[in-house]
Amino acid sequence: MSDLAAALSRILGAKGWLSGHDTKPYTRDWLNRYGVEPLGVARPADTGEVAEVVRTCGKAGVAVVPQGGNTGLCGAAVAGSPNAVIVSLSRMTAIGKPEADSGSILVEAGAVLATLHEVLEPHGLIFPMHLGAEGSTRIGGLIGTNAGGSHALRYGMMQDLVLGLEVVLPDGAVWNGLRAVQKDNAGYQLRKLFCGAEGTLGIVTRAVLKLHPAPRQRATALLALPDHAAAVAYGTLLRREAGEFLSGLEFFADLGVELVLKHLPDLAFPLDSPGAVYLLVELTSGSPRVRLDDVLTFALEQGMEQGLVTDGALAMSDAQRAHFWRLREEQPEGQRLEGEQLKHDISVPPGKLAEFIAAAERICTSLLPGVRINPFGHLGDGNIHYNLTPPEGATGFGGKAGEIGRALAVLATDMGGSFAAEHGLGRAKITLAEQHRSPIERDLMARLKAALDPSGIMNPGVLLYGHRQRITFE
Repeated sequence: MSDLAAALSRILGAKGWLSGHDTKPYTRDWLNRYGVEPLGVARPADTGEVAEVVRTCGKAGVAVVPQGGNTGLCGAAVAGSPNAVIVSLSRMTAIGKPEADSGSILVEAGAVLATLHEVLEPHGLIFPMHLGAEGSTRIGGLIGTNAGGSHALRYGMMQDLVLGLEVVLPDGAVWNGLRAVQKDNAGYQLRKLFCGAEGTLGIVTRAVLKLHPAPRQRATALLALPDHAAAVAYGTLLRREAGEFLSGLEFFADLGVELVLKHLPDLAFPLDSPGAVYLLVELTSGSPRVRLDDVLTFALEQGMEQGLVTDGALAMSDAQRAHFWRLREEQPEGQRLEGEQLKHDISVPPGKLAEFIAAAERICTSLLPGVRINPFGHLGDGNIHYNLTPPEGATGFGGKAGEIGRALAVLATDMGGSFAAEHGLGRAKITLAEQHRSPIERDLMARLKAALDPSGIMNPGVLLYGHRQRITFE
């Protein structure tokens, strides 16, 4: 493949083509479970170079693997075969001027989410996507995985925040759908087709994103509750009382707090009494005339009167609010620092969240007595990050990891939920998709893939098994 490397080097220049040892930072996924050394890493500087790279790889019969910040948890952004080129969007980071009148902004796919937040702040606008990895995750990856984050309850998932896209297709053609309008019913909603496609249908190079006015006030509370059933009931009460002001409704458990406080000594427990479950509640408003503190205080009093809330604290400053949020957002880090872990990204109808957690605990403890269970996530949309740590003193999961994952997928599916809530399928969950999605649904996906990528060069081995594509890798 020396001819291909030479051709890509000519297209991209010295800064744009990496090979050998220089590819190491790009070759493994965040959990270090997937990825082999590719032929090289292409780092195009603009859409034209992306198109040239895709065309050149297609002629050579070499797979193309799009990569953003490589913060995904399912192995979708790394190569599954050495006969592949990773296309990193890390040099395409331009962020345009926000259009306040239209509520939109044009960004390149390599822009980092936290940087976008910083750019928007002086303009009184926000892009309401927030997640733990926002300091490194890139816009293209968020689109490719249809990310959700902690404010999806109010603002929706990534597909709800994308107005238009520019995409390099598998044949190197460029689709320009950069329209900054919410209503565009001139046929199929093509922009949504690429949200959640994980780079299997093309490479997103630019996007028009939907913006919102920045909140002019917030009211934030950290609450302790006796169990998950109380959390679900109180979530219903909050939606009724706080309505359109409710922007964050996150839950976590006592084990998660224990691990965070153990491994992150700069954090402290802010409540007088512990609980089995904690809720982080945030109300926001663009108007300073709405008395959010009164709304939240009234809801808190109701929760205590009904026995749903046992303790709570209102954030009295921005620093205290940030502290509350860190207790939730550092849950993955606390568990990572504890050692080996199993991650499951699951969603169920919000009203069934407590039922799922109780049933899942029975399943996991029967398969592996003493396993430590840390469920946390987004109460408002039923998304549970159901993470496991080995029993005290154990170094692993006793060969039960696969059985546990399959059992949880069955449980979520039977409850009308999903075993892939916001992290996608990647390489990790294809078997689960084959088992728990109907043949018609899987065939529709395969037919879409075959129609847009008949040569099968775009991210083979992700979302669909290789045998459904023309190019396969053993």
